[in-house]
Amino acid sequence: MALIELTQKGLFCQQADVYIDPWRGVDKAIVTHAHADHARWGSQAYLAHQASESVLKLRLGKDISVESLAYDQPIHINGVKISLHPAGHIPGSAQVRLEYAGEVWVISGDYKTYDDGLSTPFEPVKCHHFVSECTFGLPIYQWEPQEKVFADIHRWWAKNQEENRASVIFGYSLGKAQRILHGLNPEQGKIFVHPTIAATNEALKTDGLILPDFEKAGQEVDKNDYKGSIIIAQPNAMGTSWMKKFGNYRTAVCSGWMSIRGAKRRQSADIGFVLSDHADWPGLNTAIKATAADRVYLTHGSTASFGRYLREQGLDAVELTTLFGEEEN
Repeated sequence: MALIELTQKGLFCQQADVYIDPWRGVDKAIVTHAHADHARWGSQAYLAHQASESVLKLRLGKDISVESLAYDQPIHINGVKISLHPAGHIPGSAQVRLEYAGEVWVISGDYKTYDDGLSTPFEPVKCHHFVSECTFGLPIYQWEPQEKVFADIHRWWAKNQEENRASVIFGYSLGKAQRILHGLNPEQGKIFVHPTIAATNEALKTDGLILPDFEKAGQEVDKNDYKGSIIIAQPNAMGTSWMKKFGNYRTAVCSGWMSIRGAKRRQSADIGFVLSDHADWPGLNTAIKATAADRVYLTHGSTASFGRYLREQGLDAVELTTLFGEEEN
């Protein structure tokens, strides 16, 4: 029997009696990161990286049982050596390494290989079996340098300032919002964040993340005070009455999908910026090669086409049907 098997509740290690990112409640869950498709409510106990503990409690409930580990800090459960390693996806994201009887598995969760300056950078881990996402597993997905993307964002912001407008930029409240905040120049203007993002920021700061200063949008602030500022909000705030407080504004969306599906995916936003927290085509191939894995298992994304490509390169690749999503991109 393989050390890891796919069950109706998710990826399961029978020897240690633990699930990794289960999509139903279980007794013991190891969580790669706190995004909703990987960290679900209902498990009796959670194990995660120490930078994810407070945000897990924010999202799943303050009374959940969470044990946290540093990167590369091994624990042993019934003979299985388990450790967490940087995934580079968002702050606190981790790959899960499991070793038993000479067999090593690595479950990557979500990852990106580019160092964004905020998340602990991805580190490839040698293994026999590697479970990899492939959200952007097609050659058309090749990201531009982060510096260029933020230069474009600052030019857009400056243009809005010239027109006496506010700038509202949308990114997911965990990971993308903090990356945007980290990349903005506070000397250009005031930076506000949605209350949901403010709460997420505070949870991450509790566990050691250092973030630039920000103001919470929605306080008793006159509309004129938002002119020339930039406001970071999560996508579900788009088009809501909350937006009315900003008066005259322009909107933008940050997502990897903006590279080819921008007009459709950005909905009613004025512009899209290609900024993804997932590995692009070169990143996926580089990461998989670096693991030297005998077999690669592919989850959520372009699994069929990417699996076919890997097999053409001589790799043993298997597609898995999971409930992991593409929302946090």
